[in-house]
Amino acid sequence: MQRRLVVMCMGLVSLGGLAGCSKSKQQEGSTPAATATAPAAAKATAVTIAQEAQTSWIRNFNPLLASSSSRWPTRAGIYEPMLIFNVLKADYVPWLAEKYTWGEGNKTLTFSLRPGVKWSDGQAFTAKDVAFTFELLKKHKALDLSSVWAFLEGVQAKDDATVEFTFSRVFVPGLLYIAQQPIVPEHKWKDVADPVSYKNENPVATGPFTEIKVFQNQVWEIGRNPNYWQQGKPYVQSLRFPAYPGNDQANLALLNGEVDYAGNFVPDIERLYVSKDKENNHYWFPLVGNTVILYANTTKKPFDDVRVRKAISMAIDREQIVKVAMYNYTRPSDATGLSDTHNSWRNPKAVESGDWVKFDAAKAGALLDEAGYKRGDDGIRVGPDKKPLRYDVNVVTGWSDWVRAAQIIAQNLKQVGIDATLKTYDFSPWFERIQKGEFDLSMGWSSEEPNPYYVYRDFLGTETVQPVGTVAARNWHRFGHKDADALLKAFEATSDPAEQKKISDQLQVLFVENAPVIPLFPGPSWGEYSTRRFTGFPNQDNPYAKLTPNAPPENLLVLTEIKPKQ
Repeated sequence: MQRRLVVMCMGLVSLGGLAGCSKSKQQEGSTPAATATAPAAAKATAVTIAQEAQTSWIRNFNPLLASSSSRWPTRAGIYEPMLIFNVLKADYVPWLAEKYTWGEGNKTLTFSLRPGVKWSDGQAFTAKDVAFTFELLKKHKALDLSSVWAFLEGVQAKDDATVEFTFSRVFVPGLLYIAQQPIVPEHKWKDVADPVSYKNENPVATGPFTEIKVFQNQVWEIGRNPNYWQQGKPYVQSLRFPAYPGNDQANLALLNGEVDYAGNFVPDIERLYVSKDKENNHYWFPLVGNTVILYANTTKKPFDDVRVRKAISMAIDREQIVKVAMYNYTRPSDATGLSDTHNSWRNPKAVESGDWVKFDAAKAGALLDEAGYKRGDDGIRVGPDKKPLRYDVNVVTGWSDWVRAAQIIAQNLKQVGIDATLKTYDFSPWFERIQKGEFDLSMGWSSEEPNPYYVYRDFLGTETVQPVGTVAARNWHRFGHKDADALLKAFEATSDPAEQKKISDQLQVLFVENAPVIPLFPGPSWGEYSTRRFTGFPNQDNPYAKLTPNAPPENLLVLTEIKPKQ
């Protein structure tokens, strides 16, 4: 999620208006305009980062929770995985492990760990820590965010430098889930009574940043790991995080030169940001983020009806959303729901058959009529139970690009007789609702993992379906299809690229037929940086990794390369 801060209301107003732009109480009232000239560069000691929108900080560094439930960069900066998949290079980068090997017909996976790695308290990192971490996931299902124990049979430390995973079935895609799992130290976690609720306020970890120097409601700072395994790294002394409750404050800080590194949506960024300091202010928004989705809760009527889901989709004017809410940084999604990360996998036949992503209010109305939802005297449709189609569209307060998109969606749905109302929540309650399936319609995101298997496992697989009220790291809409299960299992069993492509094509067709979620647009991979005080950031000319801080564990590749400006 690992999602980013967002847009400035004043920027939207200046470029065409944002009626009803959502603000928290801290944002109400006037906001000073951004200064045209940035202040003089301060001594380069702490990189100031804007990645999370929070009114105040909660001290939680539990890396076994979903990214958005603990402070960034807990899962990829404080703690670390064995390997990192670099999306731009389409390859694994060795990290806590130096290599991996498959055995026994792809039913065992063995990692050879990097020698000389220590925890930040000086104790040795060993294969026992890896095995212990995965046993924790087995014991506490709420921590098994990728459902690894649905395909694992066991894990064993063969010696201090070797850990072996035994699979209950052939599951080649499981490499990603295992390789990128943050590892915790057994000697610190073995006596934790409840690792699900554990806040881990003073982390002991292997990452480049582990020492909590300051933790206050409005700012916190984390310093270098004194025992980090990459000699000489990190190059910077610390990371600093002011609390920005919403878009105005976060973006003013960015525009005023107070933020060095961010993952924000900024409207008209060339004018509002780059032009303020053309030498130092930079951004990079490749379309390799996840797809932005409108989730419909399929456990509730009428969203359990594919005709209703397709009608809602056809009622949405994606071109308007892209132009007005997204400043043309992206484009409307096709019906596969895939982002540009998966361009080479895209099935043209599935794309062509997915007419339900095309804006057509008349067809949307006809489908709703067919499904039995007729307009009442007030224009609002009612079902066979005589209940009106009246729903909230949930979105995060302060994520103003999404807020504006949700406003457009609500307006579009009203035109076809669905009384949709924008409902904003602070991030934490919004995230809890969508994870527990306690919503009607909600903005959200998809997987941005290496190939379509992962996307469709989340969208279509029964294995990831959790009961309403139970936290689900994936499949927030609670939809599963047995035909998808068979295709997913076939994909899991083969490492043949041609066979994988064939299966992916079939998954795309199944997705288009069932419309389990409503894709809106491929999400740009948001990233901004200033070189006034620090350098070493990736960009279009040096794409060693994604710039965005919103895609753990890849941001580790950036955090270990940033340097003070000489």
